[in-house]
Amino acid sequence: MSVMRAAISAMGTDLGPDVLSQCRALFDAEQSTLAAQVPVTVTDVTYGPHERHRLDLYRPQVESPAPILVFVHGGGFLKGDKGGATDWPNANVGRMAAQAGFLGVVINYRLAPDNVWPAGSEDVAAVIDWLKANAAQHGGDPDRIVLMGTSAGAVHVAGYLKLAGDRGIRAAILLSGLYGYTPLDQRDMLYYGDPALYPDRMPLEAVAATSLPLFLACAEYDPPRFQAEFLGLMQDRLTRHGAMPRAFIHSGHNHYSMAMHLGTADRRLSQEICAFVRETTA
Repeated sequence: MSVMRAAISAMGTDLGPDVLSQCRALFDAEQSTLAAQVPVTVTDVTYGPHERHRLDLYRPQVESPAPILVFVHGGGFLKGDKGGATDWPNANVGRMAAQAGFLGVVINYRLAPDNVWPAGSEDVAAVIDWLKANAAQHGGDPDRIVLMGTSAGAVHVAGYLKLAGDRGIRAAILLSGLYGYTPLDQRDMLYYGDPALYPDRMPLEAVAATSLPLFLACAEYDPPRFQAEFLGLMQDRLTRHGAMPRAFIHSGHNHYSMAMHLGTADRRLSQEICAFVRETTA
């Protein structure tokens, strides 16, 4: 077992600031090197009226209009940040995208408890609208957008499908999301509101029914609830469509490290993601 895998395995499937900081420490050296190699192109672009309506762009070294990969960070609906020049978590996904030849877009969005359902999905929709109007001048092809989110960010991407349907994007990538196959927990009520509202507000039907290409991922050391959600959506898609979506169970990783390691030497997931983006935007 590699040193990295052993360290992540020892953390178990728990969530929390201690596990998050341990994961960050594992990848800090590699991600700091990547940050120096792929600086942010444009930072804190305003896409809406709220102070959290900001996005960063990571432009690839290609001449023709590039596919666009939009990344929506996690944070349990309550926290999280797109990162940037001095704070690499989440920004690393934009850098990975640029290295792969895509226009990487990493966003902030409004947070609970001050901003409740469907604020996150509305913000993703506002980003799509901004890209439709402005991406071309930054080297992106507004007709080739793929949405990607992790954890709460995956919920907001799924919520975008509920809000907007197939409008504006080519495909969706969902890392360790909660779609509605397990009961609402108390923390999530800060975003969704009263549990009685949950069946109507959860994005389950949208992600289960959509005709858009989906790519799902789950980590070996994801908490059991996230594993159950992954399997629930996989089974539902098989039942409804006669086939599973593209999917990846990432061995040796946990809920945090799955997105946090993207751009490092462990390219198993990044290769799957980049191949999916290329195929769905060809």
